Amino acid sequence: MSCVTPSNRETKQHDLTSVLKQTAGVPFYQRADWAQALTLPCLQLDQLPHLTKEEFRLNSPAGFLPNHFDLTTLVQSGAVEEENTSGTSGTSVRVIFGATWWAEQEARALRQNHFIKKILENNPLARRAVFTTPGCSGVSCYARWLNYEQRIMGQTLFVNQSRIPFTIPEEKYAQMVEETLRWDPTFLDVDPVHGMAFALYCERHQVQFPSLRFILSSYEYTSVLHRRIMSRVFGVPVINLYGSSETGHLLIEKEDGFMTPSIETALLEIDSRQPSGFGQLLVTTLTNPYLPLIRYEIGDFVESDHRGHLVHGRIRDALLNHEGSWVTTRQIDKLFHDGEGIAHYQLRQNTDGSCELLLLPEKSGDTLTQIIPVITQRLKKTLGYSVECQSVPLIIPEDSGKFRLTARFAQK
Repeated sequence: MSCVTPSNRETKQHDLTSVLKQTAGVPFYQRADWAQALTLPCLQLDQLPHLTKEEFRLNSPAGFLPNHFDLTTLVQSGAVEEENTSGTSGTSVRVIFGATWWAEQEARALRQNHFIKKILENNPLARRAVFTTPGCSGVSCYARWLNYEQRIMGQTLFVNQSRIPFTIPEEKYAQMVEETLRWDPTFLDVDPVHGMAFALYCERHQVQFPSLRFILSSYEYTSVLHRRIMSRVFGVPVINLYGSSETGHLLIEKEDGFMTPSIETALLEIDSRQPSGFGQLLVTTLTNPYLPLIRYEIGDFVESDHRGHLVHGRIRDALLNHEGSWVTTRQIDKLFHDGEGIAHYQLRQNTDGSCELLLLPEKSGDTLTQIIPVITQRLKKTLGYSVECQSVPLIIPEDSGKFRLTARFAQK
């Protein structure tokens, strides 16, 4: 007699039989390795293969669409929305989801934070202002210059239209401030680098937003530097929201700094845990019938315990210490906890293990001579390799528009 059982505490509250019904009629899951695994007696989730990013790129979206759907018909009817991933971890890929799914899964995640839940219950029409790369806003992507009215979608204003926040002219920042004041948002939805740069402009010009209650930071890893600057300037909580275009929002930060999962949206597993506790995050989606992902390698290191989850950053961005062990973006970023005067950084590791650290100062022209020896020594102790450091006027993003705090050019 066959049965389906949970594989760990992250999945025990779910009926895995229902979860695995998502594979019915889906071309990708008819492959021999998946089909064989799905017939195992007393099947556990961790007995199923992983779904790699490369497999996802090669088969999305048609390979994950159940046979009873026709993609052309769905698109023409308006039943689904098509988006492209940002390409942060590789080539951009098409994803599809129901026309209302993005808003629904985001709302589920936001409700997991009690502070945000209370604010939004009292103000269901709360306005947000978005500051992120125009290459991918999480809802819509802009490839041309749009006026103020054209950048309003419902209760959301998309503010910036520049890829690199450090090169935006002062007059353009002034326009962004004017538009944001006119919009009067309850919260900002920011890429942390764009949010930090906007905050520094507002600090220089003593700009405040009277209605602002909190800041959501997502799209990429939020440094302790970005958080400190935004908190200092705007005086409201900065709350991390984590997920991806293909899975939706998976985790949101609580007041204690740990993140709580949105369990209606996805099952989360930590695979191949390292001695220090973090491992590869696997995601099984639950609410997108047009793109069901089972044990998907989202590409990030995460740790979890009874207090919640901590995101460590992308696997491709993890560095290697002299012993050959992973050092994650989170572990590096903690070394900047008292990095006064630093707005942003990038630590690059060469194939021989040596590193180059670029520091972008809060104030143009600041050589950061006092903090550089402190940070450099910490990095040398952590990695066991030499670190060359310099203050720079500009740090360039990836083609995706995302910024890498850590970048490894060696392969393990």
